[in-house]
Amino acid sequence: MTRNVGTTDRGIRLVVGVALLSLAFIGPRTPLGYLGLIPIITALVNFCPLYAILGINTCPRTR
Repeated sequence: MTRNVGTTDRGIRLVVGVALLSLAFIGPRTPLGYLGLIPIITALVNFCPLYAILGINTCPRTR
């Protein structure tokens, strides 16, 4: 897997993922909050399958 998630994108994904995941434990306690795992996982592995399909790359170029 080639990295396609940049630093800023990664931070946003972590914040949004934690916010969504908190809905499963705090607040309305809805199972939809578990969808927050998707942005968290993509941020941790620096790869987004949807970005790969669409040809998007927010990761800065490496040597």
